[in-house]
Amino acid sequence: MHRRQRWAARYPPGPLPLPGLGNLLHVDFKNTPYCFDQLRRRFGDVFSLQLAWTPVVVLNGLAAVREALVTYGEDTADRPPVPVNQVLGFGPRSQGVFLARYGPAWREQRRFSVSTLRNLGLGKKSLEQWVTEEAACLCAAFTDQAGCPFRPNGLLYKAASNVIASLTCGCRFEYDDPRFLRLLDLAQEGLKEESGFLREVLNAIPLLLRIPALAGKVLRSQKAFLTQLDELLTEHRMTWDPAQPPRDLTDAFLAEMEKAKRNPESSFNEENLRMVVADLFFAGMVTTSTTLAWGLLLMILHPDVQRGKGGRVQAGHRLDQSPVSLTSSNTGGRVQQEIDDVIGQVRRPEMRDQARMPYTTAVIHEVQRFGDIVPLGVTHMTSRDIEVQGFLIPKGTTLFTNLSSVLKDEAVWEKPFRFHPEHFLDAQGHFVKPEAFLPFSAGRRACLGEPLARMELFLFFTCLLQRFSFSVPAGQPRPSHHGVFAFLVTPSPYELCAVPR
Repeated sequence: MHRRQRWAARYPPGPLPLPGLGNLLHVDFKNTPYCFDQLRRRFGDVFSLQLAWTPVVVLNGLAAVREALVTYGEDTADRPPVPVNQVLGFGPRSQGVFLARYGPAWREQRRFSVSTLRNLGLGKKSLEQWVTEEAACLCAAFTDQAGCPFRPNGLLYKAASNVIASLTCGCRFEYDDPRFLRLLDLAQEGLKEESGFLREVLNAIPLLLRIPALAGKVLRSQKAFLTQLDELLTEHRMTWDPAQPPRDLTDAFLAEMEKAKRNPESSFNEENLRMVVADLFFAGMVTTSTTLAWGLLLMILHPDVQRGKGGRVQAGHRLDQSPVSLTSSNTGGRVQQEIDDVIGQVRRPEMRDQARMPYTTAVIHEVQRFGDIVPLGVTHMTSRDIEVQGFLIPKGTTLFTNLSSVLKDEAVWEKPFRFHPEHFLDAQGHFVKPEAFLPFSAGRRACLGEPLARMELFLFFTCLLQRFSFSVPAGQPRPSHHGVFAFLVTPSPYELCAVPR
């Protein structure tokens, strides 16, 4: 607290903390983005909180976020300690890649993950064919619904999960595989655990972790997820041949472990293998599938954006039922039209098609902006004293980067709270990407899976829109365009009809 007092004159403003609890009761952890938006209106783009004994600064708006993550990239690349993660097996030699402290181990694992994904085909035709094959399986599963109402989230989850499972563990699951279904259920439950109030209390007051079984109860699903993953890795090791080229990321990690046997400082060890694979597996599963769920929801809410030349919504709302407050400008509905013109309805989409499909590309980017699925990014921590927007932020301060405030900044976007693909098109209809498009964050800790996510989103989205027209089921009310916050922002549950074109 002496640090805050010494910096008080230029320390960011914030609500008055309570003795012992700080501002824990001021934060609604069930809807943190809304809570931060309200605090921003009171205290400005850079404000402070005290979560028990942890000093926190929340950064809002493009200028503050870029200054912290890019201008001071080296000084804000660290992660704050997360005491509850000790229960999951995180330790000095097993921090994974996403939550690892900034230093040699993180650099080693970041380089390894990026280079291994590239070696396995990221950006190449081999991985593209892999994703396209999975997209064909997804379309077959949609066809099996026979045009009847269904919730698409589960199938989208399975398709995205199979891509990351293939990359990390060299396996693909059938959509009805019981172990696969169990793994996906645990991942979804684990997401809910990430945003619970009790979890934040345990992180803010680590002494409570000494209470037997308390943290285990809070992280029950995440622990079970890791147990399932351990089984997969054990089976995988039985088939690993060090004399053969790596089949997947786990093979590549095992090869690095062999090289590092005599190096006690290496991050290539048994404990970190499960953490790195879990990081990539978990992140790869939930982010792409959630974005695609937003994409299909927005297509049924905006049939004018979806339909192609002579297109017609087959079994849902009439086109004239879109309320003015949600509808983008009347551009003639060009996604399916563009797919028909560039790809046709027979050939499978390819990444090279993207350069000739500015409207579809704009729609996918607008889905990411509007869906805003990781509104607060991942927390950072200052490794030295810095100055952001004229405020002094001491070393050791936890930083929340409010990406939602950038993706929906009224000073940047013409219609920040509406779905409006024209945000990414210039007057001539060419695709443009504003600087404020930061769904993958920025700086040294920007999402390493961004290239894979971009490939999956384009190929899955265009395959689905090539094969089906999506609509609200007849007789059902229009689903909500508001999301549900649980670390990620997911669409409210909805059903759709997928009618073959």
